[in-house]
Amino acid sequence: MNADTIGYWAGLIWTALNEADKLGTKQLQKMTKLKQKELAYGLGWLAREGKVDFEETDDDKELLVSLVQD
Repeated sequence: MNADTIGYWAGLIWTALNEADKLGTKQLQKMTKLKQKELAYGLGWLAREGKVDFEETDDDKELLVSLVQD
């Protein structure tokens, strides 16, 4: 694994989020076909760049992710 691979995963996640308002991590994983670890790396990349917002569901069972609106 290298930065290019993680950047690719981040791109898959960004594309999925760009098509939806807000997605849970399970939905993101299903749409991108990424493994849990790959999803985590990609989300970390996007978070570091300030491109995603995170929100917990009311029951704290899932993390909702959305793109930061400029």
